[in-house]
Amino acid sequence: MSNTITLNRETKETTIELALNINGSQQVSIDTGLPFFDHMLNQLATHAGWDLTLKSTGDLEVDDHHLIEDVAICLGQAFNQAWRQQGKIVRYGQRLLPMDASLLMVAVDVCGRAYSITDLPFSRESLGGIGTEMWKHFFYTFAINSAITLHIKTEYFDNNHHLIEASFKGLAFALREALQVSERDNSTKGML
Repeated sequence: MSNTITLNRETKETTIELALNINGSQQVSIDTGLPFFDHMLNQLATHAGWDLTLKSTGDLEVDDHHLIEDVAICLGQAFNQAWRQQGKIVRYGQRLLPMDASLLMVAVDVCGRAYSITDLPFSRESLGGIGTEMWKHFFYTFAINSAITLHIKTEYFDNNHHLIEASFKGLAFALREALQVSERDNSTKGML
């Protein structure tokens, strides 16, 4: 992978090895020990057009929090480094994404200012063995470490799986749009 950001993080709770190329060819290999989380990360990387290799282990006997949070930290930090190497970018991206009877809006500002508002009104406590509160935490942690502004708004949904999958796919398409090369500065400051 060219232009690949590589990060390793080891704590008493998790070990993470990550390689990210945001100008990739959808070469994705993910193993977090949480198959449903792997599925969502695969949706993000594939639809964003990234190459992503991610191997992580963690104290899953405690719960899913540490692993999901630390993956979000590492992925966010890698994405932060990667987008800053892109040069002039469109900066803003959004996607209104349908998935069967679910509809979500995802909007991003890739600008160096970290913020996140996430509206995911799940009707279940867990999906794929993962507490649904962890999805909001994942997006928040990713946005903060990426230094992007992220908004996810649910218009309506009928299926919790479709709700979370649409949010990951929507984020992928919004980021892909925001990272397109621009011929002009997209900040009155002269830099993002």
